[in-house]
Amino acid sequence: MKDYLSIDIGGTMIKYAHIDSSGIMIEKGEIKTSKNKKEFLCDIDKIVQRYINQIKGLAFCAPGKIEETKIRFGGALPFLDGIDFAHIYSGESHFPVAIINDGKASVLAESWLGSLQNEKNCAAITLGTGIGGGIILNGQLLEGVHFQAGELSFMICDYFQKKNMDGAMGSLGSAVKFVKTINTRMNSSDLDNGRRAFNAVKSQIPEAVKVFESYCKKIAVLVLNIQTVIDVSKVAIGGGISAQPILIEGINKAYNQLVNVINPLIGQTLTKPTIVAAKFKNDANLYGALYNLLLNIDKESEY
Repeated sequence: MKDYLSIDIGGTMIKYAHIDSSGIMIEKGEIKTSKNKKEFLCDIDKIVQRYINQIKGLAFCAPGKIEETKIRFGGALPFLDGIDFAHIYSGESHFPVAIINDGKASVLAESWLGSLQNEKNCAAITLGTGIGGGIILNGQLLEGVHFQAGELSFMICDYFQKKNMDGAMGSLGSAVKFVKTINTRMNSSDLDNGRRAFNAVKSQIPEAVKVFESYCKKIAVLVLNIQTVIDVSKVAIGGGISAQPILIEGINKAYNQLVNVINPLIGQTLTKPTIVAAKFKNDANLYGALYNLLLNIDKESEY
């Protein structure tokens, strides 16, 4: 029986996995994301051709706004604008192809098999190069009129930071930027080493703790801002750094301080959502892309 291929296009890496319909991962891998469109498409095709005789469906997730099956803008990978993988592969392969925004993929993954199971109103926040977001309301994925619901990276949190995206959540809440900041202050030669950054926090090195607490406050503000608009029961925090338990503890602590100490009126008015770690961490998008494909197949079978 054939299975599925799920491909997660990220700003740094392209991840892929051979998965069955129950979510069992048979094989997975990753390659560096080329910033050249021609090379990028060639890399994707090599992955697809490797599995094409073993699968009965192809699932993608990507940054940017997804209009049905076409990528718009492409987020950190602007050359993705206009690419339609369904157009490229469905005719050739004769099997279903689906694509979804990476933030929306994460909330589908957690709703399907993760920490948001059985939640009718919930959200997922993915902390990476920028910030991905996905929202489920009344049991349905919130896409928005223009397919852009959950684009949390563009939420303005500091109006006075006018340079590029410096005042937007995508920059302020970037996990990559957070890790680099700590390692820079620790004079580390490996600026992208997340484990080293968190070891500095766990060791209570003052400079590292200061950066960590500031970061947690930014994410807590993001959760609060989401809650003021959509009022969910649970929020799952994903991305590689969510594997660190102290991150979830830090965000919860910062949220409690924000609503109970800094501004008690907020705490008296708004019920706090449960803030938990996402189950799938860096694999969330692979599972979410597949679940999106399965949902699309179910919809088509109804007609």
